[in-house]
Amino acid sequence: MRFSEAWLRSYINPPLTTGELVHQVTMAGLEVDSVTPAAGAFTGVVVGEILAAEPHPEADRLRVCRVDAGHAEPLQIVCGAPNARVGLRAPLALEGAVLPGGMAIKASRLRGVQSFGMLCSARELGIDEDAAGLMELPGDAPVGMSLRDYLQLDDNLLEVDLTPNRADCLSVEGIAREVALLNDLPLQSPAIQPVAQGHDACVGVALEAPEACPRYLGQLIRHVNRAAPTPLWMKERLRRSGLRSLDVVVDITNYVLLELGQPLHAFDAEKLNGDIRVRYAREGETLRLLNDQELTLHADTLVIADQTRALALAGIMGGSESAVGADTRHIFLECAFFTPERIMGKARRYGLNTDASHRFERGVSFELQARALARAAELIVALAGGEAGPAVESLSAEHLPVRQPILLRANRIHRVLGLAIAAARIEAMLAGLGMRSEPHPEGWTVVPPAFRFDIAIEADLIEEIGRVHGYDHLPRRRPVMVAAMQPASETRLSLNRVKDLLVDRGYQEAVTYSFVEPGLQRLVEPDVEPLALKNPISAELAVMRTSLWPGLLDAAIKNANRQQTRIRLFESGLRFVPSHDGLSQSKAIAWLAMGPVHAEQWAEKARMLDFYDIKADVEALVSLTGRVDELRFAAAGHPALHPGQSARIYLGETPLGWLGMLHPRLEQRLDFGQQLFLVELDQALLLNRAVPRFSPLSRFPAVRRDLALLVDDGLPVAELLAEARRQGGSLLQEVVIFDVYRGAGVEAGKKSVALGLVWQDEAETLVDARVDEAVGRVLASLAERCGARLRD
Repeated sequence: MRFSEAWLRSYINPPLTTGELVHQVTMAGLEVDSVTPAAGAFTGVVVGEILAAEPHPEADRLRVCRVDAGHAEPLQIVCGAPNARVGLRAPLALEGAVLPGGMAIKASRLRGVQSFGMLCSARELGIDEDAAGLMELPGDAPVGMSLRDYLQLDDNLLEVDLTPNRADCLSVEGIAREVALLNDLPLQSPAIQPVAQGHDACVGVALEAPEACPRYLGQLIRHVNRAAPTPLWMKERLRRSGLRSLDVVVDITNYVLLELGQPLHAFDAEKLNGDIRVRYAREGETLRLLNDQELTLHADTLVIADQTRALALAGIMGGSESAVGADTRHIFLECAFFTPERIMGKARRYGLNTDASHRFERGVSFELQARALARAAELIVALAGGEAGPAVESLSAEHLPVRQPILLRANRIHRVLGLAIAAARIEAMLAGLGMRSEPHPEGWTVVPPAFRFDIAIEADLIEEIGRVHGYDHLPRRRPVMVAAMQPASETRLSLNRVKDLLVDRGYQEAVTYSFVEPGLQRLVEPDVEPLALKNPISAELAVMRTSLWPGLLDAAIKNANRQQTRIRLFESGLRFVPSHDGLSQSKAIAWLAMGPVHAEQWAEKARMLDFYDIKADVEALVSLTGRVDELRFAAAGHPALHPGQSARIYLGETPLGWLGMLHPRLEQRLDFGQQLFLVELDQALLLNRAVPRFSPLSRFPAVRRDLALLVDDGLPVAELLAEARRQGGSLLQEVVIFDVYRGAGVEAGKKSVALGLVWQDEAETLVDARVDEAVGRVLASLAERCGARLRD
């Protein structure tokens, strides 16, 4: 929910700074995501009027304008905007003005013509992203007046991240209600004056699905002037809430939506065939929406129809055939309550997400419709003229929600919150929340208001009291309990230790949703059919993940789109894999990396990540378990990984996970533009740790023998290491690879691998005969099993 601080303060203006207000609202559970100025930082910009606009003698795209800035003489301004024309009033930056970014305006010569200022677009002033031309101001804008004062730009835009249960705050009035309560101030809602009735005509309404739409109001307004301009104050409030001005009727319905939280819709009354019917769609019935999308409807979809066809998706979007247009004279204004359960999920089914569906799915007050309709009709008649008919209501009272009374016990409040709050204070809180309360021997009987669908049980009421009192004001007390140390097995590695190691190696932990975008899931594991959600929160989060990679890839895409070229992310969590026994849930830890090995620095040349850098991360992680000698990598194919740079990871003979470079096809499809590496490990297996055992240091010297072996180029070096360890005997302490060589002196199709083998005995000094015997045994086995021979 985005809104203007100035608009909010027109309802309730507590003696708080912007920062204090933001903190207060956030601590009340309405988290403020961002606070941004309504315009960029600029000075010296006034309202100017173009008196003349002549072609530039040396440039086809420039005009030489004479601009009235409220001074004694007009100013000469050279302008390249396509909409620069006589009579236009637009922002004018005078000499000495400073624009956002620190740009200072000075007199200058453009293609030989002197210019004494600059006519500005909305983007140049940090007001909007529109840079197509000059920012057009109303024709009555006072010439010479400071633009900041005229548009009241000393304002902030607040973005509030609302949880799904707080649909009552999807309006400025809803937020204001909270602020008024938190500051114990009266709420100053706008006074709504019923419009004078200009005619008796009305459109009848039949509720054929009262369980889905128990209340529907409509009003016929004739002779509306759709060419009437939307006033500047309304345009600015819409813009600061993230909505563009379209035309006066649409702007008014959007304004009431933001102001009160009630969606409305206007039909062209002359395009209606008979009365309105609120019914379910016929299976296969079609409807073209306002966005020109053609839908084939399902039978459980609620529609607004006339006597011949469907006109709109109820609670979601209107249809194009009945939409108001440039030639519309008469409008039928609708305002309804739709049962949330009947609207929920319908917009996503058709690939839609609208402001109306966002609110109706969460619940709009079923007592708000008459007030919202009156407000919209009042504004339409005041701003666009017209004659309003009577407001007609169709009601099925037995299908309206029933707010059941809830017993709120005083001792329960004290027990849960840990403090005693005066009864008068609790009653004031409940009243401020719009609830009706009656005394009860144990506390109060409370009836929630129509706009709070999330209040159903006593715990909800206690939560509200704690929230309004202030989470930061609740007492901190240690629980009274007997604390006993829990045994910690040495055979289990702590997940936090694994995470700490990844952080030490430059990774950052990510927490992504357990449900992912179906297309991305198919790219990663096309052979696995994921579990689809019946009611996903969005079309992009519609299936359960079968791997942690889709969520990490999505996070990497967002980082890359924000110009991050060096990305290191890891995550631990559940995978959900359908099987013949049902849904299998297993824990995994996964990570991805892309970009240079090190951040930009002076000491060495930049080097991009390769397969072996990520392999080293896996080895470091497994080293924590003391089982690195059991770790091996086998070339294998995975749909998401490069066919030449992917490996199956094993601990002993048990699969541990996958490692590899993202498949080039996916890299191109996801638009990364550089190589990206992925790892996923089975968490349960990874956390099995070998019990540490002490081994004393031998007093006797170690003996090292180096072997240079010729083997097939395709032979994994891990096989040489494993075979050397098997045949080296109990005295073999270490096997290392210290050189791999291909080139001159080595025949084609072969490689030279140099092994260092270290033997040591705890009881005596090793003699050459024993070491030679062990070396011979290793060489014989390597020759037989790996085709290795000593290099000449």
